[in-house]
Amino acid sequence: MITPVAVEAPVVPVERGFRWGTLFWGGVGGLVLLGAGLGVVHLIEDLFARSESLGILGLGNIGKEVARIGVAFGMRVIAWSQNLNEEKAGAAGAVFVDKETLFREADVITIHLVLSRRTRGLIGAVELALMKPNARLVNTSRGPIVDEAALIEALRTRRIAGAAIDVFDAEPLSADHPFRKLENVLATPHIGYVTEDLYRTFYGDAAASIARWLEQNAPNSGDV
Repeated sequence: MITPVAVEAPVVPVERGFRWGTLFWGGVGGLVLLGAGLGVVHLIEDLFARSESLGILGLGNIGKEVARIGVAFGMRVIAWSQNLNEEKAGAAGAVFVDKETLFREADVITIHLVLSRRTRGLIGAVELALMKPNARLVNTSRGPIVDEAALIEALRTRRIAGAAIDVFDAEPLSADHPFRKLENVLATPHIGYVTEDLYRTFYGDAAASIARWLEQNAPNSGDV
């Protein structure tokens, strides 16, 4: 899910630190950014007012929330996945299109798919070549869904305007990786999930699980 209210999220300092190898993370309390929308917020904030097209690959729980926010800002939301149909897309406020149409028409394409044999390499040179020269790609799902070499080439040649990437084929990203150097890339080190609410949930669930285990495995008084 994304939120355009990201003024307190230190995405740019994180991104610059990631590029320079001096990443500093001063805490997550001020973040109002929800995981899957890390790059979307900054790359489409200027598009909301122009009612541009938002293309969503995958309308699961996260994709539906992305669609909802896009619709709220008056964007034309189009969507595709291998299991999607018109009815499911319409229920999320999106228009179902085929994959080729999505890549041709969207101004921002954001990926919300799980990595599987079917989705590995789903976006390659052919799909990137369909995109508008002013379009941008956002991947906060899994790196191998996109052919990394094809994406680097599309960015180097300015075939597309840019990309926001939070996930990579190999993590951590090597110090000399092109994503650290390309000016039309917003890259962050797989921290798109970092929000105060999510941390509270993760740590709370972990603590609750430990407490349950201790309760179930506590020695009986007679065993001491």
